[in-house]
Amino acid sequence: MERKHENPIIRSIYTADPAPMVYGDTLYLYTTHDEDEIIDDFYTMFDWRCFSTKNMVDWTDHGKIFSLDDIDWAEARAWAPQAIERNGKFYLYCPVQKNGGGIAIAVGIADNPTGPFKDLGHPLVDEGDWNDIDPTVYLDDDGQAYLYFGNPELRYVRLNEDMVSYDKETGVVRIPMTEESFNKGSHDTGTSYGEGPWFYKRNGLYYMVYAAFAVDEHDEHLAYSTSESPTGPWKYGGVLMTTEGGVFTNHPGIAEFKGHNYLFYHTGQLPDGGMYHRSVCVAEFDYNEDGSIDTIPKCDGVTEI
Repeated sequence: MERKHENPIIRSIYTADPAPMVYGDTLYLYTTHDEDEIIDDFYTMFDWRCFSTKNMVDWTDHGKIFSLDDIDWAEARAWAPQAIERNGKFYLYCPVQKNGGGIAIAVGIADNPTGPFKDLGHPLVDEGDWNDIDPTVYLDDDGQAYLYFGNPELRYVRLNEDMVSYDKETGVVRIPMTEESFNKGSHDTGTSYGEGPWFYKRNGLYYMVYAAFAVDEHDEHLAYSTSESPTGPWKYGGVLMTTEGGVFTNHPGIAEFKGHNYLFYHTGQLPDGGMYHRSVCVAEFDYNEDGSIDTIPKCDGVTEI
């Protein structure tokens, strides 16, 4: 008999911005945490959480693995992270609001995927503006690692092998925000690209999945673009997931695990859920032969795995 999971997959707390990482026979899921008590009618987020599974049904809660209290130079906004392993170390990239304002990218470093993570001690990327959010990291086959991020535009840096510094000669590179790359939309650049990029490669094709705004659309859907190079040019692929879900935001995280492909996302489905009380969900999907992806329906309730 098939075992089943039920969306949202995390029900003990409000979670959002899912970032899966497969390591060994385990899928680790890093999330943000929407606090029960909302302050100033805005996203109230102080720490990052980790959950793990070996079968996509049973999840282990590893609790708080990194928080604003661990980052002396940050004061607010523990927003969407992503983790990666290299040379036996684990790196958790997290956007935070600095003391005094502005967003920068912090790095937590650990010897284990569940932490505890220790702050690098200073921002990895800090451009003095509010664009440096939602980092997504990928280590390519040639050993070059890339960190993409950004709202309202997409930017990247080439990480050095130490994973906690970047090539200052190349610097921060701004991706051209064209309709060919990200489709026409209602966000600040005139394209659909909004935020929440998720960068990875499959069968030699690079994918950039992101939270998007269609023309006259006020809630985020998920869309994707592809490229034959890790740095573009990008070509718009289509809508990955529509806006239904009861919240303004969405955030993609994609992983291949034990022969299956999964899209993690968030909605407002739990009791008292909504814009500032979100919940992580997951849907299984398949790629077409040419690498394209059809629109993935949100999976509510009990789902076979």
